[in-house]
Amino acid sequence: MVAGLVRLAVRRSLRDTRYVRVVPRRRATGLVAEVYRQVERDFSMLAPPVALHSAAPEAMAAAWAVLRETLLAQGVAGRAAKEAVATGVSAANSCPYCVDVHGMTLAAIPAGPDGADRDALEDWARASATGAADAPPFPPAQAPELIGVAVAFQYYNRMVNVFLRESPFPAHVPESAKPQARRVLGGVLRPPAGPGPRAGDSLKLLPEAPVSEDLGWASSNAVVADAFARAYAATEAAGARSVPPAVRTLLHDRLSTWDGQPPGLSRSWLEEAVAGLAEADRPAGRLALAVALASYQVDEGLVDAFRATAPGDGTLVELAAWASMAAARRVSTWLAGSLDPA
Repeated sequence: MVAGLVRLAVRRSLRDTRYVRVVPRRRATGLVAEVYRQVERDFSMLAPPVALHSAAPEAMAAAWAVLRETLLAQGVAGRAAKEAVATGVSAANSCPYCVDVHGMTLAAIPAGPDGADRDALEDWARASATGAADAPPFPPAQAPELIGVAVAFQYYNRMVNVFLRESPFPAHVPESAKPQARRVLGGVLRPPAGPGPRAGDSLKLLPEAPVSEDLGWASSNAVVADAFARAYAATEAAGARSVPPAVRTLLHDRLSTWDGQPPGLSRSWLEEAVAGLAEADRPAGRLALAVALASYQVDEGLVDAFRATAPGDGTLVELAAWASMAAARRVSTWLAGSLDPA
């Protein structure tokens, strides 16, 4: 009974999604309906961080594929290790929603025979956000899954910071009720005993794509490499549709020298960064740069200015998804560099 009420509360939190309308479950068709079906089957509920993408079906399928095939699907790394990485990355990116959800899930998973050092994994994941991590505290065979989780949450933290509130519970849930709700939700999200969902089921959602050079860290796991290759291709296509070429060039140039450090509390850096863009491209430039480099700085003003030039929900989600994935891919390069070549 209580678990059912908590599930209902999280589902209702979809109404609190900012800036875009989420496609209701009963009205979903096509690719959105298939992603919803997989999410509910494998995650025990329709997770808002996935559903917020519903105005842009291909971006939604891409986001789901990288999450499912790293965090949820059966593999060589245990779920506790994956949740520790998700929690650490989310803490580094100041994403309270994701810290809440994945911290709850991690706490609900009992210590098991996998021997995962949760503290070491979480510390590594925090440090990895700025390229400061030492050699990863896991065996090479687990690298595609655990680096994959880290890259996936570099993406999700940005999208969640932009589109969701700070808590997975709707605004009407009182603070006094949240401790018990967190314990219950952790139990709901706790994976069942035994292997996770079958790997590879999300691949059919997106067309095949070549594995890019920056996926070397995933090469020993064909499913993870394939999922990211398809997701990268889908988000690049989304960027080509919804982000002006000059903005894409600007963000790539900025990311090429970015070390993961935030640009600061002021947004003056945005005005300096977009000064070379045509006036018509500056709203998209400000928003894309903020999503990628300081998602906590995205507010209604930035979004409204962009929507004055491109009013559709799908365009907004595609721009944010492209910028978030571009930043995540940049982080993946230093995560790959931390691996012992031996």
